[in-house]
Amino acid sequence: MRRTLYSVITGTGSHIPSRVIRNADFTASSFFDADGKPLTKPGAEIVERFAQITDIQERRYAEDDQVTSDLAFLAAQNLFNSCGADPEQLDYILVAHNFGDVSSHNRRSDFVPSLAARVKHKLGIENPKTVAYDLPFGCPGWLQGVIQADYYLRSGDAKRVLVIGAETLSRVCDPHDRDSMIYADGAGAVLLEARESDTPIGILAHGSRSDTIQAAHLLRMDKSYNPAYTGEELFLKMEGRKLYEYALKTVPQAIKDTLDKAGLPIGSMHKLLIHQANGKMDEAILKRLYGLYDQATAPAGVMPMTISWLGNSSVATLPTLLDLILKHQLPENGIAPGDNLVFASVGAGMNCNAVVYRMPA
Repeated sequence: MRRTLYSVITGTGSHIPSRVIRNADFTASSFFDADGKPLTKPGAEIVERFAQITDIQERRYAEDDQVTSDLAFLAAQNLFNSCGADPEQLDYILVAHNFGDVSSHNRRSDFVPSLAARVKHKLGIENPKTVAYDLPFGCPGWLQGVIQADYYLRSGDAKRVLVIGAETLSRVCDPHDRDSMIYADGAGAVLLEARESDTPIGILAHGSRSDTIQAAHLLRMDKSYNPAYTGEELFLKMEGRKLYEYALKTVPQAIKDTLDKAGLPIGSMHKLLIHQANGKMDEAILKRLYGLYDQATAPAGVMPMTISWLGNSSVATLPTLLDLILKHQLPENGIAPGDNLVFASVGAGMNCNAVVYRMPA
């Protein structure tokens, strides 16, 4: 039997900042709506309603002396410490992010050199053939990096690719916008390697899409909602209702299309690892997905969630979730050899992608 080359995850790592920001920390905030009018409800009521809509109770922020490339490096360091691989043997380092390094004292995006180059430098990698570059693709950026890695590995162009997702959204959110409570900081990483196999393992199928005509600006940068704010920063803004509708329309179908491409029924999906964007939105996506198969309910435990205590750290949510599961930090969500995982994400662009992955023996 002819052996086929597959892309397999051989190491994972993450960095979860130790600084915990709880919902109660926002009760004294002065929030405004998009028209610049102050919200009149008591802070405690605003925060409670936010928790009901998103399931978020707390999130993590980076320390003041850290930037995104620091978190990315720490996630990579955690990966290599846990799997024992040699960083000098990497062919590519891909770092997904959207804002570069944004310091706590000067909140401007710094992209030069690339964050991937900074991570390679921090790791002390001397190999000039370890190519390092960045990938800005909204929240689906890390998963798109995994898809790019699959192309490199299956073509024979590479044997080992490190894909990192890192972000410090706390540095780009408007303190006067209640949506700021969604955002968090963090980093996650995976090492993918090419492996020959007689049976399908690793990445079985993937798909991506970009909808820019109507949806390009549902997430964008804009000024503070507070008319009296004197700073010159631009902050991350989103049209929540339209974004919700876009995600509900595109993500379930993208997952089904990718499962179909892999030749798998929905019943063969053991876990759906979905971008931790909004708890209630992800639940609606799951329900809509099973509805596409004429199933009224999803199996219990099929969709692990971390958003209640980690918030939405953009490109970092998926690799962090995977690392926590594989390192038995979420004991109720075990993964076994032969299990079929589906990764899915949606975000700025608007972009959406999905990957079907089979755990190797």
